[in-house]
Amino acid sequence: MRLAAGRAGAIGFLRELGETASNLWWQFFDWLAQVPFRQLVVTWVLAWLLACTPVLLPKQAFAFMLISCGLKVLAGGKRKAEIEARAAAAHAGTESMERRVVEAQMAALQAQVEPHFLFNTLALIGQLIETDPPQAARIHEHLIDYLRSTLPQMRARGGGTLGRQVALSRSYLAIMQARMKQRLAVSFDVPPELESAAFPPMMLQTLIENAIKHGLEPKIEGGRIDIRAHVDDTVMQVEVQDDGAGFSRYAADGVGLTNIRERLALLYGGRAELLIEAPPEGGCRACIRVPFAPDIFAKEKP
Repeated sequence: MRLAAGRAGAIGFLRELGETASNLWWQFFDWLAQVPFRQLVVTWVLAWLLACTPVLLPKQAFAFMLISCGLKVLAGGKRKAEIEARAAAAHAGTESMERRVVEAQMAALQAQVEPHFLFNTLALIGQLIETDPPQAARIHEHLIDYLRSTLPQMRARGGGTLGRQVALSRSYLAIMQARMKQRLAVSFDVPPELESAAFPPMMLQTLIENAIKHGLEPKIEGGRIDIRAHVDDTVMQVEVQDDGAGFSRYAADGVGLTNIRERLALLYGGRAELLIEAPPEGGCRACIRVPFAPDIFAKEKP
Protein backbone atom coordinates (compact mmCIF):
# COMPACT_ATOMS: atom_id res chain seq x y z
CA MET A 1 0.00 0.00 0.00
CA ARG A 2 2.71 2.48 1.00
CA LEU A 3 4.79 1.49 -2.05
CA ALA A 4 1.80 2.06 -4.36
CA ALA A 5 1.07 5.39 -2.70
CA GLY A 6 4.72 6.37 -3.10
CA ARG A 7 4.66 5.51 -6.81
CA ALA A 8 1.45 7.46 -7.31
CA GLY A 9 2.99 10.44 -5.56
CA ALA A 10 6.13 10.23 -7.70
CA ILE A 11 4.07 10.03 -10.90
CA GLY A 12 2.00 13.01 -9.78
CA PHE A 13 5.14 14.98 -9.00
CA LEU A 14 6.65 14.20 -12.41
CA ARG A 15 3.40 15.17 -14.13
CA GLU A 16 3.30 18.50 -12.28
CA LEU A 17 6.98 19.03 -13.08
CA GLY A 18 6.30 18.41 -16.77
CA GLU A 19 3.33 20.79 -16.78
CA THR A 20 5.37 23.47 -15.02
CA ALA A 21 8.22 23.10 -17.53
CA SER A 22 5.73 23.30 -20.42
CA ASN A 23 4.10 26.43 -18.97
CA LEU A 24 7.49 28.08 -18.45
CA TRP A 25 8.49 27.24 -22.04
CA TRP A 26 5.35 28.81 -23.52
CA GLN A 27 5.62 31.86 -21.22
CA PHE A 28 9.18 32.36 -22.48
CA PHE A 29 7.96 31.85 -26.06
CA ASP A 30 5.17 34.44 -25.59
CA TRP A 31 7.65 36.86 -23.99
CA LEU A 32 9.91 36.58 -27.04
CA ALA A 33 6.90 37.25 -29.30
CA GLN A 34 6.13 40.53 -27.51
CA VAL A 35 9.50 41.88 -26.34
CA PRO A 36 10.94 44.63 -28.62
CA PHE A 37 14.12 43.71 -30.47
CA ARG A 38 15.98 46.53 -28.69
CA GLN A 39 15.31 44.98 -25.29
CA LEU A 40 16.36 41.58 -26.60
CA VAL A 41 19.65 43.08 -27.83
CA VAL A 42 20.21 44.54 -24.35
CA THR A 43 19.66 41.04 -22.92
CA TRP A 44 22.26 39.64 -25.35
CA VAL A 45 24.77 42.31 -24.31
CA LEU A 46 24.25 41.48 -20.63
CA ALA A 47 24.63 37.75 -21.37
CA TRP A 48 27.89 38.42 -23.21
CA LEU A 49 29.21 40.57 -20.36
CA LEU A 50 28.34 37.78 -17.90
CA ALA A 51 30.26 35.40 -20.16
CA CYS A 52 33.40 37.27 -19.18
CA THR A 53 32.84 36.22 -15.56
CA PRO A 54 32.80 32.74 -13.97
CA VAL A 55 28.97 32.80 -14.11
CA LEU A 56 28.70 31.84 -17.78
CA LEU A 57 30.97 30.53 -20.53
CA PRO A 58 31.25 32.25 -23.94
CA LYS A 59 29.83 29.21 -25.73
CA GLN A 60 26.81 29.16 -23.44
CA ALA A 61 26.20 32.87 -24.02
CA PHE A 62 26.56 32.41 -27.78
CA ALA A 63 24.12 29.46 -27.73
CA PHE A 64 21.59 31.56 -25.76
CA MET A 65 21.89 34.43 -28.25
CA LEU A 66 21.53 32.11 -31.25
CA ILE A 67 18.53 30.21 -29.84
CA SER A 68 16.72 33.34 -28.61
CA CYS A 69 17.26 35.07 -31.98
CA GLY A 70 15.78 32.12 -33.88
CA LEU A 71 12.86 31.81 -31.50
CA LYS A 72 12.25 35.58 -31.69
CA VAL A 73 11.85 35.35 -35.46
CA LEU A 74 9.54 32.35 -35.11
CA ALA A 75 7.48 33.76 -32.23
CA GLY A 76 7.10 37.21 -33.79
CA GLY A 77 5.86 35.80 -37.10
CA LYS A 78 3.49 33.39 -35.39
CA ARG A 79 2.03 36.13 -33.15
CA LYS A 80 1.52 38.49 -36.09
CA ALA A 81 -0.18 35.77 -38.13
CA GLU A 82 -2.46 34.80 -35.24
CA ILE A 83 -3.48 38.44 -34.71
CA GLU A 84 -4.30 38.78 -38.40
CA ALA A 85 -6.24 35.51 -38.37
CA ARG A 86 -8.33 36.61 -35.36
CA ALA A 87 -8.95 40.05 -36.85
CA ALA A 88 -10.11 38.61 -40.17
CA ALA A 89 -12.27 35.93 -38.54
CA ALA A 90 -13.98 38.56 -36.35
CA HIS A 91 -15.18 40.44 -39.45
CA ALA A 92 -15.94 37.41 -41.60
CA GLY A 93 -19.72 37.63 -41.35
CA THR A 94 -20.40 38.00 -45.07
CA GLU A 95 -19.36 36.16 -48.19
CA SER A 96 -17.25 39.14 -49.35
CA MET A 97 -14.94 38.59 -46.33
CA GLU A 98 -14.27 34.92 -47.08
CA ARG A 99 -11.13 35.65 -49.08
CA ARG A 100 -9.60 37.64 -46.22
CA VAL A 101 -10.23 34.74 -43.85
CA VAL A 102 -8.52 32.31 -46.26
CA GLU A 103 -5.47 34.61 -46.53
CA ALA A 104 -5.27 34.94 -42.73
CA GLN A 105 -5.49 31.15 -42.31
CA MET A 106 -2.67 30.69 -44.83
CA ALA A 107 -0.53 33.29 -43.04
CA ALA A 108 -1.08 31.47 -39.75
CA LEU A 109 -0.15 28.13 -41.32
CA GLN A 110 2.99 29.61 -42.88
CA ALA A 111 4.03 30.97 -39.47
CA GLN A 112 3.55 27.66 -37.69
CA VAL A 113 7.12 26.42 -38.01
CA GLU A 114 7.21 23.73 -35.36
CA PRO A 115 9.13 25.13 -32.35
CA HIS A 116 10.64 21.70 -31.67
CA PHE A 117 12.14 21.58 -35.19
CA LEU A 118 13.83 24.96 -34.77
CA PHE A 119 14.93 24.23 -31.18
CA ASN A 120 16.36 20.80 -32.14
CA THR A 121 18.21 22.31 -35.10
CA LEU A 122 19.77 25.02 -32.94
CA ALA A 123 20.67 22.43 -30.29
CA LEU A 124 22.33 20.30 -33.00
CA ILE A 125 24.34 23.32 -34.15
CA GLY A 126 25.42 23.94 -30.55
CA GLN A 127 26.65 20.34 -30.19
CA LEU A 128 28.50 20.37 -33.52
CA ILE A 129 30.30 23.63 -32.72
CA GLU A 130 32.57 21.59 -30.43
CA THR A 131 32.69 18.26 -32.32
CA ASP A 132 32.38 19.21 -36.01
CA PRO A 133 32.55 22.99 -36.65
CA PRO A 134 32.39 22.71 -40.49
CA GLN A 135 29.19 20.66 -40.27
CA ALA A 136 27.76 23.14 -37.75
CA ALA A 137 28.49 25.95 -40.21
CA ARG A 138 26.75 24.07 -43.05
CA ILE A 139 23.62 23.41 -40.97
CA HIS A 140 23.65 27.04 -39.87
CA GLU A 141 23.64 28.12 -43.54
CA HIS A 142 20.77 25.73 -44.33
CA LEU A 143 18.77 27.12 -41.41
CA ILE A 144 19.32 30.68 -42.63
CA ASP A 145 18.19 29.64 -46.13
CA TYR A 146 15.11 27.98 -44.63
CA LEU A 147 14.14 31.08 -42.63
CA ARG A 148 14.90 33.34 -45.60
CA SER A 149 12.52 31.27 -47.73
CA THR A 150 9.85 31.17 -45.01
CA LEU A 151 9.75 34.80 -43.87
CA PRO A 152 8.74 36.37 -47.23
CA GLN A 153 5.78 33.98 -47.31
CA MET A 154 4.73 35.12 -43.84
CA ARG A 155 4.64 38.70 -45.09
CA ALA A 156 3.21 38.03 -48.56
CA ARG A 157 -0.41 38.49 -49.52
CA GLY A 158 -1.93 36.07 -51.97
CA GLY A 159 -0.32 32.92 -53.19
CA GLY A 160 3.05 31.41 -53.92
CA THR A 161 5.03 29.79 -56.67
CA LEU A 162 6.15 26.21 -56.99
CA GLY A 163 9.77 27.37 -57.27
CA ARG A 164 9.60 29.10 -53.90
CA GLN A 165 8.04 26.04 -52.26
CA VAL A 166 10.76 23.82 -53.74
CA ALA A 167 13.49 26.16 -52.44
CA LEU A 168 11.94 26.06 -48.97
CA SER A 169 11.72 22.25 -49.10
CA ARG A 170 15.35 21.90 -50.21
CA SER A 171 16.54 23.91 -47.20
CA TYR A 172 14.31 21.95 -44.83
CA LEU A 173 15.45 18.59 -46.21
CA ALA A 174 19.11 19.63 -46.05
CA ILE A 175 18.68 20.18 -42.32
CA MET A 176 16.86 16.87 -41.90
CA GLN A 177 19.62 15.06 -43.82
CA ALA A 178 22.19 16.55 -41.46
CA ARG A 179 20.18 15.13 -38.54
CA MET A 180 19.26 11.74 -40.07
CA LYS A 181 22.50 11.35 -42.10
CA GLN A 182 22.46 8.17 -44.23
CA ARG A 183 18.89 7.40 -43.14
CA LEU A 184 17.47 10.03 -45.52
CA ALA A 185 17.96 10.24 -49.29
CA VAL A 186 16.22 12.89 -51.40
CA SER A 187 15.60 13.58 -55.08
CA PHE A 188 13.83 16.44 -56.90
CA ASP A 189 12.36 16.20 -60.40
CA VAL A 190 10.76 19.62 -60.98
CA PRO A 191 11.16 21.09 -64.50
CA PRO A 192 12.49 24.68 -64.46
CA GLU A 193 9.55 25.87 -66.57
CA LEU A 194 7.18 24.96 -63.73
CA GLU A 195 8.98 26.97 -61.04
CA SER A 196 6.98 30.11 -61.87
CA ALA A 197 3.67 28.20 -61.75
CA ALA A 198 1.18 29.14 -59.06
CA PHE A 199 1.18 26.81 -56.06
CA PRO A 200 -0.27 27.49 -52.57
CA PRO A 201 2.30 28.03 -49.78
CA MET A 202 3.30 25.35 -47.25
CA MET A 203 1.39 22.46 -48.85
CA LEU A 204 4.51 20.79 -50.26
CA GLN A 205 6.25 21.32 -46.91
CA THR A 206 3.39 19.55 -45.09
CA LEU A 207 3.57 16.52 -47.40
CA ILE A 208 7.34 16.21 -46.88
CA GLU A 209 7.02 16.52 -43.09
CA ASN A 210 4.37 13.77 -43.11
CA ALA A 211 6.57 11.52 -45.24
CA ILE A 212 9.44 11.84 -42.76
CA LYS A 213 7.36 11.60 -39.59
CA HIS A 214 5.01 8.77 -40.57
CA GLY A 215 7.03 7.02 -43.29
CA LEU A 216 10.79 7.18 -42.70
CA GLU A 217 11.36 7.88 -39.01
CA PRO A 218 9.56 4.66 -37.92
CA LYS A 219 12.06 2.65 -40.03
CA ILE A 220 15.45 1.96 -38.46
CA GLU A 221 17.20 2.17 -41.83
CA GLY A 222 15.24 5.24 -42.94
CA GLY A 223 14.55 5.63 -46.65
CA ARG A 224 14.17 8.12 -49.49
CA ILE A 225 11.79 10.86 -50.57
CA ASP A 226 11.14 11.76 -54.21
CA ILE A 227 9.53 15.11 -55.08
CA ARG A 228 8.16 15.38 -58.62
CA ALA A 229 6.02 17.80 -60.62
CA HIS A 230 4.51 17.68 -64.10
CA VAL A 231 1.63 19.13 -66.10
CA ASP A 232 -1.12 16.97 -67.54
CA ASP A 233 -3.12 19.09 -69.99
CA THR A 234 -4.35 22.01 -67.79
CA VAL A 235 -3.61 20.36 -64.43
CA MET A 236 -0.32 20.51 -62.53
CA GLN A 237 0.44 17.56 -60.28
CA VAL A 238 2.99 17.83 -57.45
CA GLU A 239 3.74 14.62 -55.61
CA VAL A 240 5.83 13.42 -52.70
CA GLN A 241 6.63 9.72 -52.59
CA ASP A 242 8.51 7.80 -49.92
CA ASP A 243 9.54 4.17 -49.48
CA GLY A 244 8.85 4.22 -45.75
CA ALA A 245 6.55 2.32 -43.42
CA GLY A 246 3.58 2.63 -45.77
CA PHE A 247 0.18 4.24 -45.79
CA SER A 248 -0.76 5.60 -42.38
CA ARG A 249 -4.40 6.14 -41.54
CA TYR A 250 -3.34 8.50 -38.77
CA ALA A 251 -1.36 10.59 -41.23
CA ALA A 252 -4.27 10.68 -43.69
CA ASP A 253 -6.62 12.00 -41.00
CA GLY A 254 -4.09 14.38 -39.46
CA VAL A 255 -4.45 18.13 -39.08
CA GLY A 256 -1.92 18.94 -41.80
CA LEU A 257 -3.61 16.98 -44.60
CA THR A 258 -7.08 18.06 -43.47
CA ASN A 259 -5.87 21.66 -43.66
CA ILE A 260 -4.60 21.08 -47.21
CA ARG A 261 -7.96 19.68 -48.33
CA GLU A 262 -9.87 22.59 -46.80
CA ARG A 263 -7.58 25.20 -48.34
CA LEU A 264 -7.76 23.54 -51.77
CA ALA A 265 -11.56 23.58 -51.57
CA LEU A 266 -11.61 27.27 -50.60
CA LEU A 267 -9.07 28.33 -53.22
CA TYR A 268 -10.12 26.18 -56.17
CA GLY A 269 -13.49 24.64 -55.36
CA GLY A 270 -13.74 21.27 -57.08
CA ARG A 271 -10.87 22.00 -59.49
CA ALA A 272 -8.14 20.79 -57.10
CA GLU A 273 -7.62 17.71 -54.95
CA LEU A 274 -5.27 15.86 -52.62
CA LEU A 275 -4.73 12.16 -53.30
CA ILE A 276 -3.06 9.69 -50.91
CA GLU A 277 -2.01 6.41 -52.54
CA ALA A 278 -0.17 3.24 -51.56
CA PRO A 279 2.20 2.32 -54.44
CA PRO A 280 2.62 -1.40 -55.29
CA GLU A 281 6.32 -1.18 -54.38
CA GLY A 282 5.47 0.06 -50.87
CA GLY A 283 5.66 3.36 -49.06
CA CYS A 284 3.22 6.20 -49.67
CA ARG A 285 2.55 8.71 -52.44
CA ALA A 286 0.75 12.01 -51.80
CA CYS A 287 -0.34 14.09 -54.81
CA ILE A 288 -1.71 17.61 -55.03
CA ARG A 289 -3.49 18.43 -58.29
CA VAL A 290 -4.23 22.11 -59.02
CA PRO A 291 -5.09 24.09 -62.16
CA PHE A 292 -1.94 25.07 -64.06
CA ALA A 293 -1.80 28.87 -63.71
CA PRO A 294 1.61 30.55 -64.09
CA ASP A 295 0.44 34.09 -63.26
CA ILE A 296 -3.10 34.04 -61.85
CA PHE A 297 -2.58 32.92 -58.26
CA ALA A 298 1.09 33.86 -57.75
CA LYS A 299 1.68 37.56 -57.14
CA GLU A 300 4.55 37.67 -54.68
CA LYS A 301 7.36 40.15 -54.36
CA PRO A 302 10.83 38.62 -54.57
